[in-house]
Amino acid sequence: MEAAYVVRVAVRLDPPAAAVDPDRFETTMELPASEPGTDGWLFFRDRLWRGEVGDEPSFRRLAEERLGLADAPGAAVVAADFRELRADEAYLGALKEAIADELGRFNADSVDEALHKYLGSSVHVRE
Repeated sequence: MEAAYVVRVAVRLDPPAAAVDPDRFETTMELPASEPGTDGWLFFRDRLWRGEVGDEPSFRRLAEERLGLADAPGAAVVAADFRELRADEAYLGALKEAIADELGRFNADSVDEALHKYLGSSVHVRE
């Protein structure tokens, strides 16, 4: 079972002792998705809304931590854009089961509604 949240991030460089050009670049970051039902599995519910990052400043700080830039002077994540939950069939099936078991936590009437509410149409199933 494998899955990851795929996020496009923009990083700005403003080093204290050098000049850089370009001073901004974009890259794709993959955050491993926790196994449904375990600690961290509600990442999508807590961080995303209709396939968009819900609180971008907070998400940028998370991205800086994950990229090792949190304490780097002159480097900052200046934008974050959720692209997709990339998952295999087994992960998606387990996710749907975990949501069904706790549907009330999602303020939704069905698993499909819950998935759409938080992930929009940004679920990409891969083999």
